[in-house]
Amino acid sequence: MPAASPTLDMERSLLRHGCLRLAALDEVGRGALAGPVSVGAVVIDASVGVPPRGLADSKLLTAMARGRLVEPIRAWAVSWAVGHATALEIDQGGIMAALTLAAHRALAALDGPVDAILLDGTIDYVTGAGAGRGVIPAPPVVTTRAKADRDCASVAAASVLAKVTRDAMMTELDRDYPQYQWARNKGYGTGPHTAALAHYGPCERHRRSWNLPARALGV
Repeated sequence: MPAASPTLDMERSLLRHGCLRLAALDEVGRGALAGPVSVGAVVIDASVGVPPRGLADSKLLTAMARGRLVEPIRAWAVSWAVGHATALEIDQGGIMAALTLAAHRALAALDGPVDAILLDGTIDYVTGAGAGRGVIPAPPVVTTRAKADRDCASVAAASVLAKVTRDAMMTELDRDYPQYQWARNKGYGTGPHTAALAHYGPCERHRRSWNLPARALGV
């Protein structure tokens, strides 16, 4: 049986309780071996309409389906943005601080401040540990929810924008580093990617502080 479509039930509840502009956030690339970690942000308010048809958590959609949703999501949202933290920043501060940087960069790129945030997952990386490294003051209210990217339409929309944007970045980087096949694996630890790491070693786009496969002796 297919998963139920995400709804606006939670968002409408937050908007009924004093929130004027709600930013939904979701991250992609957290578990990759290379490339940035990215956070998508989608802003909605009380005027929000019916979510775009076919919207779902980006992990449940094909690349083609995600691509078709980008423009409808941008037209549906009050504002949207995607923020990134580089592999070097992940190495320097750890993944949680990098998530904070990416989230704050996304929030700073919106067309104005928000009153509250709906965040996928159970850890508040916007105002939690590492928040002092961000580029804007953290908003006063953050609501976390496990599986929000599956259940909440605005978070699903943020996940799609973040995934499409990061995938495009990794495909572009593949032109300079074709040996790692990033156009196909997007920096995740697939068999061909880890085999290439063992053969060629990591490049500057890899997260060198992570437990990467060792380069083969004699190569």
